[in-house]
Amino acid sequence: MKILLVDDHVLVREGVRRLLSAIPGADICEAATSYQALAVFRKENPDVVVLDISLAGSSGLELLKRFLIENSAIKVLMLSMHAEAIYAARALQAGARGYISKAASAEELIAAVLRVGEGKRYVEREIATDLAMKQFSGSGDLLERLTIREIEILRLLGEGKSLSTIASTLGVAYKTVANACSIMKSKLAVERTADLIRMALEMRKT
Repeated sequence: MKILLVDDHVLVREGVRRLLSAIPGADICEAATSYQALAVFRKENPDVVVLDISLAGSSGLELLKRFLIENSAIKVLMLSMHAEAIYAARALQAGARGYISKAASAEELIAAVLRVGEGKRYVEREIATDLAMKQFSGSGDLLERLTIREIEILRLLGEGKSLSTIASTLGVAYKTVANACSIMKSKLAVERTADLIRMALEMRKT
C-alpha cells in the first residue's frame, strides 16, 4: 500500500510515519504543503492519502477537492486535531473516506488507514457516536452555515484568541480573519464580535 502523508508539522509526520510503518508492505511518502502534496500525488499515485484538515495558509478540504479532481477514486483519510463531529461531517461531505483525530490511539489510526485502503469508510469511534447523535437530534444546524475555516476561527475566538493571534495561528492575513468574522456575523445574524465569542463558548459546552 502506497500512502501519502500530508501534514505541515514535521514532528507529526515523523510520529505518524513511524506508526504507519507497522503496516506490512506500507510505502510512505510525505508532503508539508498543498503544493508539495499535489506534486507528490501526481508522481507517486498513492493508494491512500492521510491528510491534515488544517494546513498552514490553506485548507485540507480544498486540497481534498483537488485530489478528487485528479483522481475521483482516491481514498483520503482526514487526520485532524479537531474531534468535533462537525469537522468529520464536512470532510465526509467533501469526499473523504474517513476521519480520525490526532488524539486517537495508534491501533485506531492503523485500523482507519487499512479500512479506507479497502475502499470502506471509517470515522473514529467517539466522533462517529457524536456525529450520529447530532444527526439524530437535528442539532448543529447553526454550524452548517459556516465553512471549515470559519468554524476554526470561531473556535479560536472561543478560546480567547485575538484576531491577530488567530491570523498568525492559521497562517493568514489579519484582514482575512477580520473579513471572515464579518461574514460569520452576517450568516449567524449577530452584530458584534462579542456575540460570536458567546456563541463559540456555547458551542464548546454542547
